[in-house]
Amino acid sequence: MARQFALNVEAAIGESSVRAAARDVGVDHATIGALIAGKSWPDLTTIAKLERGFGVNLWPGLPDVPE
Repeated sequence: MARQFALNVEAAIGESSVRAAARDVGVDHATIGALIAGKSWPDLTTIAKLERGFGVNLWPGLPDVPE
């Protein structure tokens, strides 16, 4: 789930630079860089800022759980 979240953030950034995206969404660029590199987990506030700033759902849906 964490890796998919990071991939979703990368996709949301698109052709923009990490610094420009960070400035636009109000999150430090080092935080986004560490998240994409898999070196850190975002807290709920960061997830909310990223989703609100990019205007997309970034957190992957729950996986199917067998009954």
